[in-house]
Amino acid sequence: MRPYVLKTWLLSLLLALVADLGFAQSKIKVACVGNSITEGYGLKDGRTYPVQLQALLGDTYEVQNYGVSGRTLLKQGDRPYWKEAKYQQVLQWQPNIVVIKLGTNDSKPQNWQHKTEFKKDYVAFVKSFKKLPSHPKVYICKPMPAYRTNFSINPEIIKNEIIPLIEAVAKKTHVQVIDLYTPMLGHDDLAPDGIHPTSEGDAILAQEVYKAIK
Repeated sequence: MRPYVLKTWLLSLLLALVADLGFAQSKIKVACVGNSITEGYGLKDGRTYPVQLQALLGDTYEVQNYGVSGRTLLKQGDRPYWKEAKYQQVLQWQPNIVVIKLGTNDSKPQNWQHKTEFKKDYVAFVKSFKKLPSHPKVYICKPMPAYRTNFSINPEIIKNEIIPLIEAVAKKTHVQVIDLYTPMLGHDDLAPDGIHPTSEGDAILAQEVYKAIK
């Protein structure tokens, strides 16, 4: 191969590699923060709502699942998300979009005794993401319904106390609320244990999050 042909070929290859690298770096990073519903408890096919959200958003987005089963938003809860390694991981990942779906486990009696701290803790949680150098857009979700009391989760507390507080947090922090409660009403057939959705239920959650992002 002649020297100038070789140089041209190498230059073309270098430009192609740089273009590929630039495309990879330009992906919009979406962090799904939550509890077992986000993590995908009970799903055998792995089609969690973050997985289905990735399919809806397409290749220009990178969706990561930071759900941890049983975790609370409350710092004084029995298993605070604040203390999890995944919380530090999501902060270090520097996402462009953060979708928070917490509150279900906070309705448990041992956790809701600290309910006066819920709004303050949630505001602090949102701010911990908003102050990141990546300046992500933060969404907070109304939890899907609990169709019956199970795992000590209280359906009425979610509906009547936690959801209004989430709306108040959104107003205070100027973030958008994604309503995952209303679209799941009447879909108790999609949550066999009354709490955790099937992949069909997760498809509804993914669609609502997708509509908010897009």
